[in-house]
Amino acid sequence: MLKYGAALMSKSLRFMQHGMVTAVTLPFDLDTAIQCWLHVRLAMLKHMPAEFTRDEWAYIVSFLSKESLLDPFARSFGARLLEGDAEVSTYIARPVSGVAVWLPNNVSLLGPLMLILLSLTGTRVRMKAGSRATDLTGTFLDFVMRYCPEGSFRTYLNNKVYHSVFGHEDPRNSEMASEARVRIVFGSDEAVAEIDGLAHPPGSQCFAFGDHRSEAWIESGCWNKSTVNDLVKVFSIYGQAGCTSPSRVILINGLYDEALSLRDTILRAWPTIVKRDPPPHLASANVCACQVDRALGWEAERVERNHGVVSVGNFTLRADPALMNLRIVPATIHDAVANLPENIQTVGHALANSEDKRWLALVARSKVLRFVPLRNMHFFGSVWDGNQFWAGIFEYVQFSL
Repeated sequence: MLKYGAALMSKSLRFMQHGMVTAVTLPFDLDTAIQCWLHVRLAMLKHMPAEFTRDEWAYIVSFLSKESLLDPFARSFGARLLEGDAEVSTYIARPVSGVAVWLPNNVSLLGPLMLILLSLTGTRVRMKAGSRATDLTGTFLDFVMRYCPEGSFRTYLNNKVYHSVFGHEDPRNSEMASEARVRIVFGSDEAVAEIDGLAHPPGSQCFAFGDHRSEAWIESGCWNKSTVNDLVKVFSIYGQAGCTSPSRVILINGLYDEALSLRDTILRAWPTIVKRDPPPHLASANVCACQVDRALGWEAERVERNHGVVSVGNFTLRADPALMNLRIVPATIHDAVANLPENIQTVGHALANSEDKRWLALVARSKVLRFVPLRNMHFFGSVWDGNQFWAGIFEYVQFSL
């Protein structure tokens, strides 16, 4: 049993927790589980399955730091208390009896990340990978079982973490839903509605992560080589398909000529960052996308070797949904807010002054769910789309003596 005491909330928001102490129960020793994941991480530095790209593998390696693994506990329960501390627990947090996860087809890296986070809850986990996606979850779980040391945590993974691949009409979807106290669904709004409509236990929770769009906001005059590199890296992984990828770049308070300059800098930087050749079908699609964008009024140029398209225009122009087309729009901050997508999720930013209090007030009044530095747009954690889904996998027992 581990005890966590509540830390102070953000001083800027003036919230406090009043000495609440939560005893967290797990079926394994947490410190041992962390060490097992760090052991797997060391193996990852030496071996990489062919199904993963180097960027994907590097992302998981970075995610498997001790700090990242302990972060869900800190966010959900507060600061960890030392053994022997005299505080009396006021709550017991215990994992629910089962979690079912439906993964999307377009962001296959979500599976390994969810597997890592959910493994720390100690509950039984069933995960269904997208039937049209590369099954990175199964490959990663096989790798973990190969290198995870013997002991209680390995036994838990072997007995309580399951993974499958099947279509949306397969009866196993109903089986998963009927057994799960918590359902976690990634995908289109239609897929979310379909899963939520399946019979499920009374009182069970559903954390639904449906269709979302994201943007990059770059303030005029403050972009540089590092900013452009971060932008290319976060966009080139999934293009327009990823909910955390920037569907467009808003050059805040920038002029049109500066937007053209930013476009040309991106065009030069892209081939130095993404060195693999694009598949022939994607290269052909990008040639077509560039022509379509020009016809729609965008000032579009192709990336070297047809990796993608970078276009400059304004909010009034129609945007053709090409996978690897990154569009830049110069706009005032007021126009940027007014033109946010209804289903906005993440704004990845590069700001002249990140301490400027106006950003807090602006985001608080908007529908933005994540406001993070550009490089962190794809960072996945225990709080997602405004939901504390990881903490929701525990039930809380009021406890007093």
